[in-house]
Amino acid sequence: MKIRQIIDKIDENQLFVPAFQREYVWKRDDAKRLISSLIKDYPTGTMLTWETNNPPELKGKYKYEDNKGAVKIILDGQQRITTLYLLMKGEIPPYYTEKEIENDIRNLYVNVETIELEYYKVKMMENNPLWINITDIFKGKTRERDITDELERRNNGERLPRERETIISDNLNAIQRIYDRDFLEQVIPVKATIKETIDIFYIVNASGVNLTDAELALAQISGYWAQARELFKKKLQDLEKQGFVFKLDFIVYALLAVTHKMGSKMEKLHTSDNKEKLIAAWDKLDKSVLDYVCNLLQSQAFVDHTDEINSVYALIPLIAYTFNKPDSKLNEEEIKKAVKWFYYSQIRFRYISQLPQKLDKDIGIINENPNPFDTLLALINEERPLEIKPSEFIGRDIRHPLFALMKWYFKSKGAVCLGTGLSLRKNMGKKYSLERDHIFAYSVLRDSGIFDMDNQFQYAIAQEITNRAILTSSENREKSAMFADVYLKKVKQDFPNALKLQSIPETEALWKVENYEMFLEARREMLATELNNYLKTISIGQVTVSTTVDLMDMIQSGEHGFLEFKSTMRWNWKEDRLDKKMEEIVLKTISAFSNAEGGKLLIGVTDEGEILGLESDYNTFKEANKDHFELHLRNILNNAFGKEFAATNLNVRFPIVNDLEICEIDIKAAKTPLYCEVAGKNGSPQKKFYIRSGNSSQELDIEETASFIKNRF
Repeated sequence: MKIRQIIDKIDENQLFVPAFQREYVWKRDDAKRLISSLIKDYPTGTMLTWETNNPPELKGKYKYEDNKGAVKIILDGQQRITTLYLLMKGEIPPYYTEKEIENDIRNLYVNVETIELEYYKVKMMENNPLWINITDIFKGKTRERDITDELERRNNGERLPRERETIISDNLNAIQRIYDRDFLEQVIPVKATIKETIDIFYIVNASGVNLTDAELALAQISGYWAQARELFKKKLQDLEKQGFVFKLDFIVYALLAVTHKMGSKMEKLHTSDNKEKLIAAWDKLDKSVLDYVCNLLQSQAFVDHTDEINSVYALIPLIAYTFNKPDSKLNEEEIKKAVKWFYYSQIRFRYISQLPQKLDKDIGIINENPNPFDTLLALINEERPLEIKPSEFIGRDIRHPLFALMKWYFKSKGAVCLGTGLSLRKNMGKKYSLERDHIFAYSVLRDSGIFDMDNQFQYAIAQEITNRAILTSSENREKSAMFADVYLKKVKQDFPNALKLQSIPETEALWKVENYEMFLEARREMLATELNNYLKTISIGQVTVSTTVDLMDMIQSGEHGFLEFKSTMRWNWKEDRLDKKMEEIVLKTISAFSNAEGGKLLIGVTDEGEILGLESDYNTFKEANKDHFELHLRNILNNAFGKEFAATNLNVRFPIVNDLEICEIDIKAAKTPLYCEVAGKNGSPQKKFYIRSGNSSQELDIEETASFIKNRF
């Protein structure tokens, strides 16, 4: 079908988009790439349509009537078709509303001489007649003569060279010819049922990366429950007004959790036998559960907006637990335990990776365990330590969930803006107007010779959350680049309790710019102590439970700040030989964990989480077994770090995973710096200092090491 025909059929109510399709989500770069490909006559994909006398619910205002015969529905390719409609007509197609256009890709400009595509830029385009809105070209509002006349006028009436005129003409014709490009169409036959059609839609999309599993499940749900999508969207709009912004995926996860008690296997929702169960579940979620959970977070956890949440999917177990309660309400102790677990789920990154699998495990505990939040908390503790250490603040900026916890804690104490005295507790949704200002301003640190923008470590320290205060936007503007000691003295005078409520050290000597690093060190200690005490006392009725994390679950969740994988201790898989250099890598990792907050090293596991086992390492010893492996491991650890460190700071085990033996090393955070001796480029030994940063071990230079040790130890 030609593109011109597609546009006409949309306008003539002959071509539609089903309600189960998602909104328009393409971005400007996607639109530019599509138009560029069409101008160059490159392939642009296909369109999957379905001609039917029994269509599902359609997007837009048009209502199908039986006497109107068969209609054609776009199943795949609608993002490209919508892009073309928006750019060719400059209007939103009738099957979408303005709210469903997540990114408005109109007003794309083209340089008719170079065919460069850009969105409007004043300096580039304002006085250049070669830059034309591409919609004006498609609609015939701009012609070749208009452009050449303007160019000649600007050139004192001198005619353009024929060669240049030809280029402009050819390019304009290439744009206009897009109307007559064929869009390869694949058609599902009329006899197909709605279920069969959505199955095909699922297969087409599952083979690519266009839709998530939750979006595909929603497509299936909308096929047998036509009103579902609109009902979900209406609820999301209501929640957004309260400051809780979710996507449709979130609703699908919630439905899967309460109807099938799991977080994976979205295909469970694909069949129409779910309809009555889903309708009943949605009625309860819509009328009570979702509102209750969001209100609980606002009133008890001091979460005023989802912008403060590291992963909104931590709400799914809370929703499942509340859903199971007969009156959809929690008692006081349940609320405290739920809030405590929620906080730790954020700062210990429970749902950053392997979301479906972790939700499976956690929802299972919610449904089967008599003390679910105690058990869930113990599960986190098995993976990562609960106690917050001062060193965790080093170099952490406002994107780290510790900053969110810091804000929630401040709100729980009734903290106020340092300059206005206004409460930080404001439920303002999208108009949330609290800002995060630097206590020691960049310019002050730079001008004082303390801060070097080109030094990555110093830059990270200046960005650290311990150098932040929570202010209203108006106060932030007024404070500007004031010296910290001047500003904080004024705060102490105007609002004597404000500094304490935001955990800011009140020793005035620390406010001097020359004592900037001492201030950060003191505030790290202060915040760690106060946050740990706050978390411990949220729920005093904590039940002691014992739980073990399934090691395979841990491996599937991937490497992170407290977990590292190594394929081998001493066997080089790439070169198929014994390689002592591999031992250096293991030692480097152990020292990096020790210098940071501790962690776990698994040997016999690839970076991708594939279980290799230790056989290759075992075969490098005279007797191929774990005893000789462990003896050698302890020898190199003793030689590198001393017997005392190896005896007191490490715990070595050999668990069986997928019938293969691996080595599991738990490393405690050391009380003194741990250097690692490695071979330099010339082969001579060199002592180096490593820390854990994200999911890798990072070497620090001399200055960075001195600064880190001063702050950490």
